Amino acid sequence: MAYEYRYRRRVEFADTDMAGIVHFARLLCFAEEAEHEFLRSLGLSVHHQSNGQMFGFPRLATRFEFLRPLKFEDEVEIHLWVRHKREKTLTYQFRFAKNGDAIAQGEITVICCRVKDGGRVKSVPLPPSYADQIEEAPHAPLEFFEE
Repeated sequence: MAYEYRYRRRVEFADTDMAGIVHFARLLCFAEEAEHEFLRSLGLSVHHQSNGQMFGFPRLATRFEFLRPLKFEDEVEIHLWVRHKREKTLTYQFRFAKNGDAIAQGEITVICCRVKDGGRVKSVPLPPSYADQIEEAPHAPLEFFEE
């Protein structure tokens, strides 16, 4: 069973703001990219179809702390851990690093939902293909900074 994944990417010009620094919202996109690659590595996806029904994983909550800036052409490593696995939700923790130095850290909680007609969603338990392959990390790797 899997509980962590490492993903590398280079900062593109479109990821930066007028100061040439990665806009904070782009780090959330990088985290989602890491989540998608983690699931793909298990043969899964954030969109899952089973028995003619579509399932997805909307976001319930996010929490991120930004420690240092990233700039155009920096290479960043995103380390993902599964902090919590519940009946219907997964909480991922992320650590962003450049040359081993922490840039940002955070977490995203997602909930498994069945997509009904008209685009309405209803929360449902994780499908067995997810529940059987994903587990919680043996320890919560990140401590958040407190004031």
